[in-house]
Amino acid sequence: VQLVESGGGLVQAGGSLRLSCEASGFTFANNYAIGWFRQSPGKEREGVSCLSVDDGHTHYAESAKGRFTISTNNARNKMYLQMNSLKPEDTGNYYCAASRFVAGSGGSIGSVCNYYGMSYWGKGILVTVSS
Repeated sequence: VQLVESGGGLVQAGGSLRLSCEASGFTFANNYAIGWFRQSPGKEREGVSCLSVDDGHTHYAESAKGRFTISTNNARNKMYLQMNSLKPEDTGNYYCAASRFVAGSGGSIGSVCNYYGMSYWGKGILVTVSS
């Protein structure tokens, strides 16, 4: 099982980036939760956005609402995070992650959008937003 991120880099405040994550070794076409997480210097890894592949329900951190959009291309086993109106505080290492998740099983997608809710992790990619 492998997740590989791409698309990070340096961008000015107000700009946009699109992160991509390609999965191999498994398919998240059904019964999976996928997500993007951020770890900034000196801070814990936090859930930026997660999506239930089964029903399309999403969860966004307050800091990401209205600016970031999570999506998938199940046929290509890829997930994306479109980030607009970037701010310096968005700087950090971004990780994609996935875990088995059955929609309607009793927990919301928000309940697994954290470090302990995910089973598979990419190695991360750096996003730097300059002011």
